[in-house]
Amino acid sequence: MAGASVLALASCSAPPQPAGPAAGNAIQPHLVVREHVSMGAPVQLTAYTTSEPTAVAAFDAAFAEFDRLDALLSVWKEGSDVLRMNASAGDRPVAVSPDTIDVLRQAIQAGDLTNGKFDITFGALADVWKFDHDQDNRIPTPSEIAARLPLVDYRNVVIDEKARTAFIRKRGARVHLGGIGKGFAVDHAVAILRARGLKDFMVQSGGDMYVAGRRGDRPWRLGIRDPRGPADRTFAALDLSDSTFSTSGDYERFFMQNGVRYHHLIDPDLGRPAQGTRSVTIVAKSATQADWLSTGVFVSGPKAGMELIERLPDVEGVIVTDRNEVLVSSGLRGRLDIITTPTDAP
Repeated sequence: MAGASVLALASCSAPPQPAGPAAGNAIQPHLVVREHVSMGAPVQLTAYTTSEPTAVAAFDAAFAEFDRLDALLSVWKEGSDVLRMNASAGDRPVAVSPDTIDVLRQAIQAGDLTNGKFDITFGALADVWKFDHDQDNRIPTPSEIAARLPLVDYRNVVIDEKARTAFIRKRGARVHLGGIGKGFAVDHAVAILRARGLKDFMVQSGGDMYVAGRRGDRPWRLGIRDPRGPADRTFAALDLSDSTFSTSGDYERFFMQNGVRYHHLIDPDLGRPAQGTRSVTIVAKSATQADWLSTGVFVSGPKAGMELIERLPDVEGVIVTDRNEVLVSSGLRGRLDIITTPTDAP
């Protein structure tokens, strides 16, 4: 559920063209960029390298991995592990891939760490709050929400790692991995690019990003989108290397009605869009963790969310509240460059 709000400032301009052979016929390092659509969003891969063929071959393997995981984890791909789980909810366990077991295990742990504010069974609400390609700008009635809330509880998802099965114990409950799947795929892509010999690269899928090594003679410089500004406007920037950067915001999938913003980040306890926050950016080592945590912190609200960030090791964060305050975790103070005050609007 992360919004596409992370901007790679160092590569916003056109990538430099490959330099011609220098003295000794050496090829100078240059940027290689490719894009592919998977999991419903553009996936952009960038490498700073002397060998474009090596980078392109590695990118192709990473794109193929995104597509493979999409076929397993999507609620839109016929025959996916998730759709088969949902179809068998309350009936029987289904055999699933080791990757599905892995992401479900991490999602259940995420539910525990966020006191249920990150909950992969929010899928039971997805047919009344429609924010995917089926968005209809309709506010469901209180009775429609109330009828589905008993189906939302991640603790009803049971995995058997030995038997490689997954089971949703409650009939009618539905898993949706929109808040963790892209980060999981980013981590897999990072492993592939490293195994193929790339050291300096960037992987971005929607609001989930990982940067490795450096962009030439400097770290990668990443910007945080202004939640109420134009899509290309950032209010803060950070230099990063070998870290992930994930943002969830209320501005990617939303509609306005009577001056109120209704967005896709649903509070599983209330069955309504979470309030109190405009965007959350997480810096961590794992893209999977950063993906679910940006969602979980957003839904938890600024106070509880920042307390969670501060408790977790090797995790930092930036929260923009609905009062337009910018909250910065202790480990980012002095590192985050606040460029301007975010735009204030409903």
